This record gives sequence, structure tokens and C-alpha cells, in this order.
Amino acid sequence: MLDFAIFAVTFLLALVGAVLYLYPASRQAAGIPGITPTEEKDGNLPDIVNSGSLHEFLVNLHERYGPVVSFWFGRRLVVSLGTVDVLKQHINPNKTLDPFETMLKSLLRYQSDSGNVSENHMRKKLYENGVTNCLRSNFALLIKLSEELLDKWLSYPESQHVPLCQHMLGFAMKSVTQMVMGSTFEDEQEVIRFQKNHGTVWSEIGKGFLDGSLDKSTTRKKQYEDALMQLESILKKIIKERKGRNFSQHIFIDSLVQGNLNDQQILEDTMIFSLASCMITAKLCTWAVCFLTTYEEIQKKLYEEIDQVLGKGPITSEKIEELRYCRQVLCETVRTAKLTPVSARLQDIEGKIDKFIIPRETLVLYALGVVLQDPGTWSSPYKFAYMVTAVLLSVLLRRLHLLSVEGQVIETKYELVTSSKEEAWITVSKRY
Repeated sequence: MLDFAIFAVTFLLALVGAVLYLYPASRQAAGIPGITPTEEKDGNLPDIVNSGSLHEFLVNLHERYGPVVSFWFGRRLVVSLGTVDVLKQHINPNKTLDPFETMLKSLLRYQSDSGNVSENHMRKKLYENGVTNCLRSNFALLIKLSEELLDKWLSYPESQHVPLCQHMLGFAMKSVTQMVMGSTFEDEQEVIRFQKNHGTVWSEIGKGFLDGSLDKSTTRKKQYEDALMQLESILKKIIKERKGRNFSQHIFIDSLVQGNLNDQQILEDTMIFSLASCMITAKLCTWAVCFLTTYEEIQKKLYEEIDQVLGKGPITSEKIEELRYCRQVLCETVRTAKLTPVSARLQDIEGKIDKFIIPRETLVLYALGVVLQDPGTWSSPYKFAYMVTAVLLSVLLRRLHLLSVEGQVIETKYELVTSSKEEAWITVSKRY
């Protein structure tokens, strides 16, 4: 779960990492169908820009050349895989740490060793247990935060437009910071500060490193470095506070502290998880509500399941697991929104996909936005984001009808995590 979650939300980092931190690549495409470089220095970067996004570029490329295609990022060969069959040939389920994590750490200027295979297996298990334990321990908190948002929406007149993206981001930030890093973020001002710094770092790792603009702007670079330093500072403080002490609230960082990791490993893993899970959770909540306002029959069926399973009683984690239709809705939301359109791995040894040889040190993209056009290929969304979104929808739909704003057209922006280009507005009305 750790590897995939990180890959799925940070494909551009992998791309940049390959270009910035690895060895020079061959200009020979090894017979793989695709396009030649448009420019000597930039490769096919102009084509990607003209397409509007990497996802849209890959959709077109796979339509033209098939499931295995090649193009050039700068002077580096990139291979993209666009069907489930070829993905299965390339994915190694025994891998615990991919070169991508090393690239991400390089971009964040982290230099810790990845460790041996045994240590990597231990850290992966520790990470997965951390997610499970923090969700279990903080379920009541998740209900509380969901009900706070419900109360806010109930106070609005039915004609008032609700800024969905803004509210979902705020809800995700509150949920993730408190469940991952603890009671420090019960303070609204601490959440606001975290959100501001998170936004600065996320924006630059998604764009500034890709086009080189970060290094060209002294002001932006300083803002990025300051934001990253402030995020690290609060994490270091929390790690120090949680060590050797018992708290009634078990948070994600506690599992890492109790796992005999050193402070730097705890800092890195918590930073990566916090950056990624805030955005995945916010966007999954946003798209789920957007689609429910558009498809009223699905909202009605989901409400009926919630009413049947939960009744008038309290919401519990066991009851949430029984919401099978809700799981289907969220899986379809991930697929339809193409929530994480591309992930990546580095080809550490020469390999073969179908009849094509993939040279060593080739960056291999998983064109998930292309693959997800097939509704039969997507499994469950990420555990953390799924639970948070399922609880929120259960709380909201018990009391509210979610309604679209007439005439609104929501355009999609494909970035690290897919979002709407502009604010998405909804209205709400009370269920009687």
C-alpha cells in the first residue's frame, strides 16, 4: 500500500527524479513504438505541454501506438504501459521499496539509506499497521470532524452555494493532521499554517521541479525551502514529544516511533504520507460529492444503503465496512475522475514487456488514466482516504440532499492528483 500510494500521487516526481538524479540515458528507443524527440534538449516536453497534461498526452499516444509506447523526456527514454495485461507483466509484487521513493527523498533533500530487504519489509508492515491503527483509534474524531462540517452546511440557506473544493480541503487537512500528527492540530491556526506550507511544497514538487522554474526564481525557491523547513520543524517537535510516552490518542506517527526507526526515517515517512494523504483524501471527497450531485439516482441508492445499514444508531467502523455500494461508488469515483492518472517505476534491470525489451534505467510510466477507462480494472481506493470519505458521506447523506448548481461545468485539471480547474459549487437541502 505504501509503495503504490506514493507512486500514484507523485508521478511527476519520479519523472523529474530520473532526469535530475540518475545516469544519462541512451537515445535508442529499443524498437518500442512511439514518437521521436520534438526538440534535442527537451525531447517531447513541448508535445506534453501542447496536449494540456501528461495524462492527455498519454491517452493520445496509446490510441496511436498501442499498449506499450515510448517518448522522450529531455534526453531520457520513457516507456508508458497502457493496459492491465502489460502492467501485470511489469509489476513485481515482491518489491518493498522502489527507486521512486529514493527519488522523492532526493527532491526533498533527504539522504537516509533505504536499508536491506528485511528492513524494508519491516518498514512496509509498520507503515500499513500505522494506517490501520490510527484509523481505529481516531474513528470517533473522524465522526466529530464530519459532524462539524454537517452542522456548518445545515446552517446554510438552501439557496447558498457551497465552495466544495475549499471545504473538502479544509476537512481533509483537519482529519489528516490530527490523525497522523496528533492534538497539536486541534488548534485551528496550526492547521491553517500546515495547509499553507503544504500547498507551497506540493505546488513546487508538482511543477517547479518539472519545468525548472523553481531554480530560476529566488523568491519561489526561498518560499519553498522555508515551507519545507517549517513542516519538518513541527514533525521533529512531535517526534520528540511522542518518544517514550503513552498517549490516549494513538496517531500514525506513534506506530513509527514504536517501530525502532531513527528520527530521520520517521520524519521522512510521516512527511511523505502527510503530503500525499491530504491531497488524495481532499480530492476523493470532492469528486465523490460532485458525482453524487450529478447522478441523483446513485445518491438515492447510496442513502438507502446508509439508512439500511446504519439506521438511527451510531456510525461504527464495522458498519462502514458493510457499506458495499459505498465502496463501489468510491471505486468508480477513483476510476471516473482518474484520481491519480499516472504512476512510475524505474527499470533497474533490463526487462521484457510483450515482445519489447525495456533497457536498464528506463523510466516506465503506468498510464493509469488510460487503464482506468476500463471499469473492470480498478480495485479498492486507498484505505485511509476510503475510510475518511465513507464516514463523511455517511454523516452528510443521513441529513442532507447534495445538489448541483444549475449550469455549472466542471473542467478537469490533471496534476499529481486530479482536481477541478476552478472551484466546484454545490447546494444542500435538509432531508425530512
